[in-house]
Amino acid sequence: MAIVYQKPKALTDKPFHYCPGCTHGIIHRLVAECIDELGIQDRTIGVAPVGCAVFAYDYFNVDMLEAAHGRAPACATGVKRVNPNNIVFTYQGDGDLASIGCAEIVHAANRGENITVIFVNNAIYGMTGGQMAPTTLVGQVTTTSPYGRDPMSAGYPIRISEMLSQLEGPALVERVSVHDVKNVVNAKRAIKKAFQNQIDGKGFSLVEVLSTCPTNWGKTPQEALKWLQENMIPQYPLGVFKDKEAK
Repeated sequence: MAIVYQKPKALTDKPFHYCPGCTHGIIHRLVAECIDELGIQDRTIGVAPVGCAVFAYDYFNVDMLEAAHGRAPACATGVKRVNPNNIVFTYQGDGDLASIGCAEIVHAANRGENITVIFVNNAIYGMTGGQMAPTTLVGQVTTTSPYGRDPMSAGYPIRISEMLSQLEGPALVERVSVHDVKNVVNAKRAIKKAFQNQIDGKGFSLVEVLSTCPTNWGKTPQEALKWLQENMIPQYPLGVFKDKEAK
């Protein structure tokens, strides 16, 4: 019997620890499928940060290292420069990349480092109790904004993709989502292109993936998918923000 669907070789057999309805698992699979299809598993190195994705080294069947909170781009830069023939990627949440790691990602992008960044944006700190993140929406309730995010005291949500696309260094900056089948297919296309850019030596590529956090949003998995579509996408529109190849 022909096999039409199976676990990617770039994923281990370790069961995911993520909460029911969290889309980290979908994104993990997409990354692993791209690694398999590009034939780069034996030379890929991933960088796991602090946060919900801290155990990524248990799930990706490639060489992995763990970085201090927010420092994954700096670690990836070092690894790539020492091992230019390896394919290096970071897998970071918004609390990691857009907050304590904001300077790291800006300068890695500005230098055009030949790495691939998978940026998972669920608009909240997931692992540490649901605090307000730099990406939390105006009016969104979190444990540290119980009356909703007030821009007068907490500022406005940071649009990382829009910000990085203004720099000269990046080769690709794109925002996608995984809230339905059509968008999952599109997300895989973007992730695969980000890896292909690195293989081709085109420089820094970042794919921002809008994700859910049912537990800290206080919603069912189904409600969370709908909330993402109705609330996050208007704040964080999907699309390609920079693609040097297209020019």
